[in-house]
Amino acid sequence: MSRIGKLPVPIPAGVKVAIQGPTVNVEGPKGKLSRTFKGVSFTLADNVVTVAPQGESREVGALFGTARAILRNMVEGCATGYKKNLEIQGVGFKAILKGDLLDLVLGYSHPIQYKVPAGVKIVITENVKIEVTGPDLHLVGQVAADIKHYYPVEPYKGKGVRIVGQHVRRKEGKKTA
Repeated sequence: MSRIGKLPVPIPAGVKVAIQGPTVNVEGPKGKLSRTFKGVSFTLADNVVTVAPQGESREVGALFGTARAILRNMVEGCATGYKKNLEIQGVGFKAILKGDLLDLVLGYSHPIQYKVPAGVKIVITENVKIEVTGPDLHLVGQVAADIKHYYPVEPYKGKGVRIVGQHVRRKEGKKTA
C-alpha cells in the first residue's frame, strides 16, 4: 500500500473538482484539466479528495500512489499553474514567437519551427529567455524538454538551450604540446 496514495488531496478555494466514475475533471483560475484513471476510485468530501485502490493486484498497488500524485498536480496546476524558464546562449541564437509557432534560430542552416500545443503559453523576453507556463505539469515539462532537445548545451563553449538553474559541466579544450 502506498504511503503517498493514502494522503488526502486538499482542494483550495476557487478550484472545482468533479468526479464522474474513473474520470476526474478539475477547473480553476489557471485552466481546466481532465483525466481518466484505472484501478482507483475517488471520493470528494469537505474540499478533500481521497484515493482508494480497487482491488489487491500488484498493478493497482503501483498505480495507487501515482494516481494520487497526478491528481494533486492537476489541482495545484489549476490553482497556481506551472512554469519552466529556458535560456538560449550562443552568438546569433534567438527565439521569435509568431502566433502559435515558436521560431528558433540556433545556428543551423534553417530556422526551427515548433508548434506550441494548446494549453501552454510561451513568453519570450530579450529574444533569448523563454518562459513556458500552463496548468498541466507534464505538458509544460514536455514542451520545455522538446525546445531544449533542438540544441542541448554543449560542454566546451556552453552554447545551446538550457533550463534556468541547470548546471552544465564544462570541459577543457584540446591542448597542443
